[in-house]
Amino acid sequence: MGAVAVQPWWERTLLALELGGGGRRRDRLVDLALFLYAAFAAGSIATNRQLHAGDTMQMVNVALAVPACLAIWVRRRHPVGVGWLAVGLSAFSSSAVHAGMVAVFSAAIHARPRRAVEIVAGAIVATAVDCAIYTGEKAFNDGFFTAWSAITVAAFCLGSFVRVRRELRHREIHEAQLAERTRIAREMHDVLAHRISLLSVHAGALEFNRGASPEEVARGLGVIRSNARAAQEELRDVIGVLRSESPDDPVQPPQPTLADLGRLIEESRAAGMDVTLVSPLPRPPLSTLAGRTVYRVVQEALTNARKHAPGQPVSVSIAGEPGGTLEVEVVNRPSADRPPDHAGSGAGLIGLAERLALAGGTLEHARLADGGFRLVARLPWTASGY
Repeated sequence: MGAVAVQPWWERTLLALELGGGGRRRDRLVDLALFLYAAFAAGSIATNRQLHAGDTMQMVNVALAVPACLAIWVRRRHPVGVGWLAVGLSAFSSSAVHAGMVAVFSAAIHARPRRAVEIVAGAIVATAVDCAIYTGEKAFNDGFFTAWSAITVAAFCLGSFVRVRRELRHREIHEAQLAERTRIAREMHDVLAHRISLLSVHAGALEFNRGASPEEVARGLGVIRSNARAAQEELRDVIGVLRSESPDDPVQPPQPTLADLGRLIEESRAAGMDVTLVSPLPRPPLSTLAGRTVYRVVQEALTNARKHAPGQPVSVSIAGEPGGTLEVEVVNRPSADRPPDHAGSGAGLIGLAERLALAGGTLEHARLADGGFRLVARLPWTASGY
């Protein structure tokens, strides 16, 4: 999961006001604050003695400001309707212009962009009408019209900024969730495919070898039981990640290292595979990430060989130099009496390629002319402590 950029305090405040996640209580507090702002501004304008209007227009001014302010409470559910209501009322009520500005801000966030632009245009027209009505016998107030139109456009731009940031934030969260789901799916495949294939091999051997001695049967059942227990424990660890309530929870799926590679090969040999480790393990020891990646490469290659080409010999070689490129090659050769089976979904190889990409490496795989299969993984050689 990638690092999230640090946001300035003012941006975090705006996002906290309009993004989901705070619950209804927070939304009501925000709506209350905006309502009080619009109501206080409406009262200040209504009591302004410099406002040129007769008693009748003054009553109309106050009366129209009331529904404009009250509409703020439903601005989230009906941004377009509230926008046009507040803007329309502000054309005949100077006390409603602040409620109209709040409506423009909300429409820019919650409504479609085209509808929000239409509301902004309507707000500018309403400002012109308001100036004409409440100027009285004086000339049209160009300064007030220009200033308030600029404030309205600024409210729209601010709302649009919050909308874009919200959509980007939601996209980041969605991408992070997809990446986490992919990681967990990759881990589940890696920890279970190997165990289940071992279970299948030993169970199949017991099924077809009806004349096996009691000692052979007991040994086979013991292997099945131990691998089933190991698969259960590894699955429980993976599920622990899924049930984690905190993103900082230290619970992680099983993470083997290069030191476990010998045990992996021995398990495969015990299942009847002919596995040869051509080269010794790297020295100096690899970093945790590089060692785990090498282990997963060999594990997936042996699992595929056991599943798709049973009985065929497999060779594993690991070569490279510190500070350079580490190359892991796994090749299985065909047997004379049994043709290889390359059918499969390829999900394991896809997950393996993703794992190598995270470690800065690449994966290559291809069928050989003699019917075998070759898998080569390359990644940077990083020693422990790097």
